[in-house]
Amino acid sequence: MPVRRGWILFAIVLGSGVVFLDQTVVNVALQTIGRDLPASVFGRLEGLTYVTSGYLVVLAALLVLAGALGDRFGRRRVFGIGLLGFGVTSVLCGLAPTLEALVLARLAQGAAGALLVPQALAIITATWDGEERGRAIGTWAAATAAITIAGPLVGALLVQAVSWRAVFFVNVPLVALGIFALRYVPESRDELATGRFDWLGAAVIGVGIGGLAFGVTRGQQQRWLDPLAFVAIAVGALAVVLFPWLMRRQRDPLVPPDLFRSRAFGVINLSTFLIYGALYVNLVFMQLYLQGVLGYSPTAAALALLPTGILLTLVSTRAGRLAGRLGARRFLVAGPALMAAGVLYLARVPATSGAWLLVPGDAVSLLPPAGYLVDILPGQLVYGMGLALLVAPLSTALMGSVPPRRAGVASAINNAVSRAGAPLVSALLFVALSAAFYPAIASLVPGLDVSAPAFRAAVQPLTPPDPALGPAVTAAATDASTDAFHLAMLATAALLAAGAAVNGIGLRPVAPGGARDQAAQASGPASPPPSA
Repeated sequence: MPVRRGWILFAIVLGSGVVFLDQTVVNVALQTIGRDLPASVFGRLEGLTYVTSGYLVVLAALLVLAGALGDRFGRRRVFGIGLLGFGVTSVLCGLAPTLEALVLARLAQGAAGALLVPQALAIITATWDGEERGRAIGTWAAATAAITIAGPLVGALLVQAVSWRAVFFVNVPLVALGIFALRYVPESRDELATGRFDWLGAAVIGVGIGGLAFGVTRGQQQRWLDPLAFVAIAVGALAVVLFPWLMRRQRDPLVPPDLFRSRAFGVINLSTFLIYGALYVNLVFMQLYLQGVLGYSPTAAALALLPTGILLTLVSTRAGRLAGRLGARRFLVAGPALMAAGVLYLARVPATSGAWLLVPGDAVSLLPPAGYLVDILPGQLVYGMGLALLVAPLSTALMGSVPPRRAGVASAINNAVSRAGAPLVSALLFVALSAAFYPAIASLVPGLDVSAPAFRAAVQPLTPPDPALGPAVTAAATDASTDAFHLAMLATAALLAAGAAVNGIGLRPVAPGGARDQAAQASGPASPPPSA
């Protein structure tokens, strides 16, 4: 049995890992893709944006549907279809003759990825219980984190040594290994599901999440000048508002309303919205600030954040196991609180912090400068430890708050919440930063017309300005961007602190040894026994 369970974990790590890998590894290849592929319908920048954002929008829009399909028709079956689909679409991406063909293949790849993500935690929930479940979730979190961390470095090596097409072809052997290991995964589903599948509910929630994700993404790309962004957001918000009403009136609803009667389930999803919104904001703004303001090279910027990933990889398994034994509440309070402390440290990084100009092949440049060791690394270590204490216990608490037969849709809802929170928080914060950035420059360079469209095109927050504007504007933009980064870190810390408070107030304490009992109570007497 331990050997079989090892293969089960191997299969789901590979299956979900390729989805997370593709969210990072493709970004490294964008410049080369834009240079090599011809385009007739899209502009270069527009097409490259769809290569990344289109994948994420489709993935987010179909998560809840994919989770419900797994619960209804079998998680192993849906996971296998997703693996095969991801492999095929990866080949199509690698063979794409035009930018338009690549965009279409990436949309299909996002749909295949949506079939994989929610099934991972659902299969773990159906296979393990109690402390063993926490350990399995921790191992899954650590392994997928390691795959994701390796993404930018692997992508850079493949692009430089082989071709940008290898970024997609590398998925094929990983998918093949996952399909081989899938033979050891037992089938599990919601054995109490009856009636017809709720395709109307699936369409409504897909429009809701997809509309919000697309609208916010489109708005950011077009600087909120395109009415289509506001229409998409309005349609998405309306669909999300109508969805609970529709679920109460459906005979066989896609998302059973009683799922939200679980206090823990509602609390965890609210804290997920806050914490993961902050997590993605921190990741994006850190990369922009390190490269666009401090002048880090891309490779150095990737390595600068590596300590967080290493801590996540090393600590997640133990944190998940302890959460399964002691209860997740203390981890879900301590983790975001530590993350907030680390981010607050980063809110003091000075504009004069030295750049890390790492050059491949230059051994001396591998050594980080004093600016990184003093200004960045301590905050990253504290933040990384908090993240390592959070990820696996959050998943453990989520899966313990619902019956195992509904694990797929519960995991899908939580994944959708995390992905919906990130672009919404990012968009609101970027609007706020822009509102403060240009007045700050105007105060530093009197007489400068910062409202002119040409100036705003040449000078943007957290990006190097056009050198032709002169050293005074460059210095002012650097100071204003640093102030904007500090504001972003303060907002991120506030979101993380709010997430910790939501977990501390909303989740009930669990006595030592009571986590297993809590999971059993969530399962209910009508739930089937674990599949293995």
